[in-house]
Amino acid sequence: MKLTYADLARPHLATQPVYEPGKPTELVAAEYGLDPAGVIKLASNENPLGPSPKAREAAWKAVSDGHLYPENGALFLRQKLASLWNLGADHFFAGRGSSEVIDTLAAAFSGPGTEVVFGAQAFISYKLAALLQGAVPVPVPMKGFGHDLRAMRSAVTPRTRLVFLPSPNNPTGVEENPEELVAFAASLPDHVVFCYDGAYVEYLQNPPDFVPLLKEGRKVVVARTFSKIHGLAGLRVGYACGHPELIQLMHKARAPFNVTSVALAAAEAALQDDDFTRRSVASNNAGRVQLTAGLEKSGLTYVPGAGNFLMIRVGKGVETFNALQRRGVIVRPLAGYGLPEWIRVTIGLETQNARFLTELNHVLSNA
Repeated sequence: MKLTYADLARPHLATQPVYEPGKPTELVAAEYGLDPAGVIKLASNENPLGPSPKAREAAWKAVSDGHLYPENGALFLRQKLASLWNLGADHFFAGRGSSEVIDTLAAAFSGPGTEVVFGAQAFISYKLAALLQGAVPVPVPMKGFGHDLRAMRSAVTPRTRLVFLPSPNNPTGVEENPEELVAFAASLPDHVVFCYDGAYVEYLQNPPDFVPLLKEGRKVVVARTFSKIHGLAGLRVGYACGHPELIQLMHKARAPFNVTSVALAAAEAALQDDDFTRRSVASNNAGRVQLTAGLEKSGLTYVPGAGNFLMIRVGKGVETFNALQRRGVIVRPLAGYGLPEWIRVTIGLETQNARFLTELNHVLSNA
């Protein structure tokens, strides 16, 4: 009998889930016969202001050298990060968004016979990364849409190698108490690497500080991304901050030239664009007020969150998601997170938020 590709592949790939992002506006327009200009995407927590202007300019300049390989290891970006964090460049790892940071940590520290702990309604990539390495994912039930730190600590066993914890949490948006987060990380045993996922940390007024633990020699690593506040989701660039020994292992686990020269140039420039960061936060805060006021007027239950998105209870999440797409508004259903009655919506510009509220009320009133 002729062997199939599945016969030759690693056995666990047969059941490996695939990450499903929000659909691009062009695909939704084509599927429903809509004008692409009239479709708005509020599904993937992208920055509605677009890319950082300084990053955009730097990216265009870098394209002229597109025939050259990027600097392998992102030294210049790591040096700029080192200056901002007051650490050495050897404390930093650059990846294709924070997603590659998550995947590389799993590749370096997990595998068959090990466990990876995370919240049951936390970012799905933690589970996917663990499964891909043949590790056992350990989802811990959450409390009030936030992390139950006591339950997570109890879930740690001698087989645990990684604990992932985002704050604000995606997709629920709940922010954890920063002092409690740091204390939780400090309580973990020496055989566990703790990863704080700070994808939305720039939106927080009082973010947790893990640098003191890092300097104490604790096994902590911080994952960050340029996809959200800096508006560079399409360029795929993020980074990790950790002990140089951990960072060196991550470099061994990554592919060569893993971040493009265009993405690196944009990221370096984005770090200097403080004005754009402030405008992004201000726009997000205003949009949250607008959306929550509209949802309260409609009598809908929601989790306001601390990031750039809201979680809204609509009753039938998938049906509402499909109905909104037919009307040119793309959001995110949360049935895959065990939240079938909820959707997640990115906070957009004023006109986008108003359009979403109008279409949501129409869909729900005609359900």
